[in-house]
Amino acid sequence: MSEEKRGLGVSAEGGVPALGRAARLRDTLVFGAVALAWLALDTLTKGYFNGSFAVGEVAGGPFLGLVRFRLVHNTGAAWGMFGDSTFLLGVVSIAVCLVLVAYLFFLSPRPGMLEVVGVALVVAGGLGNAFDRFTLGYVVDFIEPVFIDFPVFNVADIGVTCGFVLFVAGMILAYRRADREAAALAEGSGGPQAPGDGGEGPGER
Repeated sequence: MSEEKRGLGVSAEGGVPALGRAARLRDTLVFGAVALAWLALDTLTKGYFNGSFAVGEVAGGPFLGLVRFRLVHNTGAAWGMFGDSTFLLGVVSIAVCLVLVAYLFFLSPRPGMLEVVGVALVVAGGLGNAFDRFTLGYVVDFIEPVFIDFPVFNVADIGVTCGFVLFVAGMILAYRRADREAAALAEGSGGPQAPGDGGEGPGER
């Protein structure tokens, strides 16, 4: 199967696979679907807890001795850091989201699906918390671990954390894939291919 059939083209530098239009469209659709779904889930859960319970009120749990739901308004970051710096933290969140989107769609030649989903989750989480900071002046948190000393968090925070892990894992796999392809290319250009070794014959060009 040719590179074009897999949605891959060849860059202007020659010999370097670049993402084709079909694959780029697929990544854009996946990114948009994941980001919108996670942002919607974050918005709905925050709206429910913030509109139904008082600050500090326990809304449910603990569940299996792991977490309970308790409404908290957070004007800083985790563990109370940067307290009352909510606007600045919102700006930082937007900036990080823009950098990740620029990398994914303009700088990364062949992003894998882990990178696409990971960035989508991080962007959804970052935007969700940034919207809270700009419109409410605080972030709505409601998931409180009870088995360890850990900050209360929300769906957006889960997206940022899991998305970052997926993004880093995808980058590591991409670098390993690139190294394997470079090694295979170097080995294949070391000499003429023997008949029947998988190379293209005259009739296949």
